[in-house]
Amino acid sequence: MKHIIILGDGMADWPEESIQNKTLLQYSSTPNMDMLAKMGRVGRLVTVAPGFHPGSEVANMSVMGYNLPKVYEGRGPLEAASIGVELGDDDMAMRCNIICIEGGILKNHSAGHISTEEADVLVKYLEEKLGNDIVHFYTGVQYRHLLVIKGGNKNIDCTPPHDVPLKPFRPLMVKALTPDAQPTADLINNLIIKSQELLANHPINLKRIAEGKDPANSIWPWSPGYRPQMEELSEKYPNIKSGSVISAVDLINGIGYYAGLKRINVDGATGLFDTNYENKVKAALEALKKDDFVYLHIEASDEAGHEGNLKLKQLTIENLDKRAVGPIYNAVKDWDEPVAIAILPDHPTPCKLRTHTDEPVPFLIYYPGIEPDEVETFDEIAAVEGSYGVMKEDQFMNEFMSTDK
Repeated sequence: MKHIIILGDGMADWPEESIQNKTLLQYSSTPNMDMLAKMGRVGRLVTVAPGFHPGSEVANMSVMGYNLPKVYEGRGPLEAASIGVELGDDDMAMRCNIICIEGGILKNHSAGHISTEEADVLVKYLEEKLGNDIVHFYTGVQYRHLLVIKGGNKNIDCTPPHDVPLKPFRPLMVKALTPDAQPTADLINNLIIKSQELLANHPINLKRIAEGKDPANSIWPWSPGYRPQMEELSEKYPNIKSGSVISAVDLINGIGYYAGLKRINVDGATGLFDTNYENKVKAALEALKKDDFVYLHIEASDEAGHEGNLKLKQLTIENLDKRAVGPIYNAVKDWDEPVAIAILPDHPTPCKLRTHTDEPVPFLIYYPGIEPDEVETFDEIAAVEGSYGVMKEDQFMNEFMSTDK
């Protein structure tokens, strides 16, 4: 049996008064996910281990069954793996957002969803002006980039920028958690201020301002760590002889790298509502013909949640159902080798809050021959009655990968 996980990042949400006190999964039209929930079994999964921030890297590693206290090293090393930057033993890697600051306020975490082409010019400019034997900047995707500090100390408190939209940035700058980490905190804060000076009048930003777009006028490094010690999924699950990851997000591709999955690049994959679902589905089906396991990650709902845009998030959920879940199920249902399908978010990103939370998320598992439970829809409320109950740690992945034993 082959296995595919379809993950709608940040898809879970809270009940909203404006939509009849329903969650978006309840309110949206999702006939394909509801069908698979009715034909399969449903439960809830705790994706954020105690003491961890509900970031996408934490939640996706949990979905894959990794023990976070043993392997977690922050987003930075995952970004590095995704873009092919090999970390030395004393290298500290950090996610380095390019953000928009306006009047001392952190306006948004994505510089108005800057393009990779524009960001690449800015990152290379920062490397030219600020890079040295200790500090290096590397281009990632869109607003998500990489800062590597040789000899950096990760005992620092860094605020994820998507958690603090419209807040003054200065109180949120890096703080040392131990005295020996103070030089690292000072270095990073100095880089933030210098980046603002350098980027303020850069031609890319002058052009963006003239076009009515947010300028990309500051870096914001966060989530530091060293190279993680992760076992490949094939070591834990012998039925995964080969696998692939499909995502527009570097950190997910970085997790896939350490998990031993092949990265598949998809034309038109943006991480936003306009991502090319059809190309992602085509890539997933082609991979599934050759591989035992595919991790299809779609970011769009999370970004809509961060924007607090209820209608846009509804569109992303309905697109996931209509343009990904339905076509994948219809394609594999008649294959000679059966395919197990799991669908879930990694964490909620409530539009009301505009950031991640750590509540358990709903999940469904379907494969030919499974004995269904009584749940007939896929949403946060119905999942409470699911026969799997509440799972945690590696229980979901163990259950999913045991379907062909």
